[in-house]
Amino acid sequence: MSRSDKGRVARVTEIIAASSKGFDDAIKVGFARASRTLRGITGMRVIEQRVSVEANNITEYRVRMEVIFVLEG
Repeated sequence: MSRSDKGRVARVTEIIAASSKGFDDAIKVGFARASRTLRGITGMRVIEQRVSVEANNITEYRVRMEVIFVLEG
């Protein structure tokens, strides 16, 4: 039986990442951190974007993301 005959099972975990540069950078920060811990990442979905504001200035960009990865075995 080949691997494709067995099917695949994926898991989804949620993370929150932040950056002072922008949403794009926050996504990259989150992906870099997730990829150090999780193997087999096949995709990510941005669920929410928020900003932190101080003294009428945006100080931090935050993203809440789902990380999808294939379970081994």
